[in-house]
Parts: sequence; C-alpha cells; structure tokens
Amino acid sequence: MKRARTNITQPVNPFFLELMKHPDQIQAERCRRSLFYTMKTFWHVMDPATDPVWNWHIPYLCEELETIACRVGNKQPKEYDLIINIPPGTTKSITVNVVFPIWCWLNWYWMRFICVSYSAALSLELAEKSRDIVKSSKFGQLFPELEIKRDTNAKGNFKIEKHVGNEVFPGGNRYSTSVGGTVTGFHAHFILVDDPLDPKQAASETELKGAGTWLDSTLPTRKVDKKITPTITIMQRLNQKDPTGSELAKQRTNLKHICLPGEIREYGEYLNPPELKKEYVDGLLDPIRMPWSVLGELKTALGQYGYAGQIGQNPVPPGGGMFKVERFNMMIVFPGYTNITASVRYWDKAGTDDAGSWTVGVLMHRFVNGRYLISDVRRGQWSSEIREAVIKDTAEADDVRVMVYHEQEPGSGGKDSARATTKNLAGFSAHADRPVGNKIFRADPWSVQVNEGNVSLMQGEWNHLFKEEHRFFPFGTDKDQVDGSSGAFSKLTAKRTVRSLLKTGKR
Repeated sequence: MKRARTNITQPVNPFFLELMKHPDQIQAERCRRSLFYTMKTFWHVMDPATDPVWNWHIPYLCEELETIACRVGNKQPKEYDLIINIPPGTTKSITVNVVFPIWCWLNWYWMRFICVSYSAALSLELAEKSRDIVKSSKFGQLFPELEIKRDTNAKGNFKIEKHVGNEVFPGGNRYSTSVGGTVTGFHAHFILVDDPLDPKQAASETELKGAGTWLDSTLPTRKVDKKITPTITIMQRLNQKDPTGSELAKQRTNLKHICLPGEIREYGEYLNPPELKKEYVDGLLDPIRMPWSVLGELKTALGQYGYAGQIGQNPVPPGGGMFKVERFNMMIVFPGYTNITASVRYWDKAGTDDAGSWTVGVLMHRFVNGRYLISDVRRGQWSSEIREAVIKDTAEADDVRVMVYHEQEPGSGGKDSARATTKNLAGFSAHADRPVGNKIFRADPWSVQVNEGNVSLMQGEWNHLFKEEHRFFPFGTDKDQVDGSSGAFSKLTAKRTVRSLLKTGKR
C-alpha cells in the first residue's frame, strides 16, 4: 500500500515576498550590483533610435571597472591605473565616460569625476548623455533619492545630491574638459580619459607633446588622493608617441593594459590579456558590427597606417615596419673584446634647425662569427655646446679600440658642425661621415641582419625605446636611433663589402 504523498510547503522569506511587490526595487538593486545591467537599463534613454549590440567585450570591461570602483569606494589604495585600447564604434565611450560615473553614484553618491576628451565639444556631448540619464523619468523612478543639484545643472559640470527623508547630502560631480583645458579648482576620485588625441592631428609632434605634457603634469595634481585615485584611459592607438605609447614606455609596474584589436589574424600579438583569444569569433572582436567586410572598407578609408592603429591597436602596418624587433637577442654580460673584430660609436647629430630631433650615439661591435652587438646607446636633446661635451665624454669613456664616426649634414652648416666635432675629438679615431641615400635606403642592409637574428643588445634601460623606434620605422616619428645604428653597421661592414666586390671583379 502506497503512502499518500505529503506536500510540504517551505515558508517564504517575508523579505522576498515584500520585495516582489516592488519590482522597481529589484531592478534598482540589480543596477547597483552590475554596471552592465545599468547600461542595458538606460540604453534607450541615451539612444532611443538604436538597438544595442552587446558584444562580449562590454561586460568584460564593465567587470574590470567595477573592480577598480570598489577599491575607491572602500578607500583602499589603488592597485593600478588602467589603459584600454579598443577600436572606435565599440561602445567604449558609453561604457567608461557616460554610464560608469552614474553606476558609481548608485553605490557611492559622493564620488567625483574629471572626464577628459580631445575636444571640448566631444567631452560635453558625452557629459550631456550622462546628465540625461540622471534627469530621466526612469532614473527618478528607480533612484528617487538621487538628483542633480539644481544650481549646478550645466552639462559640463553637474553635481549629485542624495535625499534621505528631509535631509539633503551633497554628493559627487562630473566635470568635463578637453586636453589642455582648465581643471583648476577641481579634484576627483576618478580621472577618466577618453580618446585624448584627435585622429586628424595624431601625427603632429606639437599635438603629441602638448597632450603628453598636460596629461602627465596637470591631471595628476587633480586627484583627491594620489594613493587611491586611479586614472582610466580608453582610446584607439594613433601614434607610437600617443598617451598609450608614452605610458607603456615608462614600464610602470602599477599600470594594467587591456588591448583589444578589432581583428587578430594580423594583430593577435597585441591582444592583451592573450587568453581573451577564445572570445574572438573568426578572428574578430565584434563580428556583428565589425565583420571582415566592414574592416575591408575601413582599411581602404583609413589607409594601412590608420587601420593598423585604430583597428589593430598597433600604429604600424603588419610587416610594414622594416624591423622584426622580436628577433633582437638579449645579452646580460659584455663578452669582452677577444672575439670582436671592430667597434664603432656612430653619432647621428640632431639637425641644427630641428628642435624635435635627438642626438644619438650607438656603440656597435662586430664579432668574428659575423654577428653584431649593440652595447650602449646615448640619446638626448642637447644644445650644441652640451652635445659636443657629451660626445667627447663618451669617447673618453669608451674603449680605445672604438672608432668614432659622426654624421655630416648637407650644406655649409653641416660641414661646419662636422669640423667642430672632429676638432673636439682630437686624439681619438674620429671621422665625419656623409651618408648616401635617405634613411630608409640606409636602414635596409641593417634590417636584414636584425631580421635574421644576427644582432644582440646589451640589457639596459635604453632597450625599450630603441626597440620601439625600430618597430615603427619608417612610419614612426623618431628615426635617429635607427639612423645611428645604420651608420654604425655601414662602417663595420664597409671594408668587407669592398673586399667582396674586388674578389668578384665587380666595380
């Protein structure tokens, strides 16, 4: 005889019963817990005419931002500043510069933000989207306690206040400005930098230097607490000296770099972290908005260089650079001169009328086995007087077996400068050199040796910038270290080339 089944009803928690009567509270709580959910909730407030495409990278970036925000909210020292490189049209500005501050206010109403873009118009446009969300009826329905302070309703700088009963608590704010704009009097818990360079001006040395100086010297002074306040930069790569390139060159240990190329068939080596490769579909970051057909059109419109930077997040076309820098070998201990057949220090002197160029002295050695070593690079932007002193001091510090060459620029000014350097190096094996052909032509034989893995570098602080200049050559803004290396290599191989021609009977 079967026993009758007894229905046992578990008691329901009264809290959840009450909560289910108020769906707005459930949605509000879900917003507080998830930046991505907040974006989905308010998308049509920002863009009522467009249906969103929620590619995998959006929740991924949201989780990263949440982690950083929680440390600031708990007043814990920051672990790192963050740089995100990602193509345009991937909802990057909406994520970081529009919705992220709002999500923070849902949890920490007191947080203050300084938001920066390359132009005031773009910065204000993003600020307006952020303000529109807070002013929307949907936001008021879910978060009636948070409002924009009435006398600070300007889109460029608005403040939040929190209402609890009859009490009003002053909250944080969102101040928007452009690179080079004023930030005097403002301090923030977050510095948000979104596309700090205009793509049309990214090749300008003046624009690059101006943006870099402002970002390095002005923004850091605007932090509420330098130990806690992080800087979050999200941008497309535009130039080897853009803010991303400048920060990576510092090799900081407290900097996290997320790099998401638009496609990884040609730019997979720049994907960071590399385990995100599994998220790419057919090699594409976003196969819906940026399929291969669209990327093909972008390559035509942007050109190889623009495509490499904005889509590949590496502002040099794949294979377009002459040097495969990963084939440089590294050497920790100098091997001594026993197996070295010749050594040359070659100086590529800055042009007398070019304030943006560098004086570079490359010390290169040739071994018996036909391999090459660069053991030292001196580099600086010096006046003529200081430059000559550096060149002489370096000659005195180098081994007596090192021959010194210095490039002679065309024209009477170059000739006079070369004579002055040769006179300055009296007592040393010093010679002026008048190279033939342009820098690319001269670099070609040198690139062959690098790409064949026949060149080693002594480990030193100069390695990173040296390799980066070679990586971007001839598309990069600096070419002095490549030119100095090409010059040194030409002097180390000149006699061998002559002998080879004589043996074959060629003239």
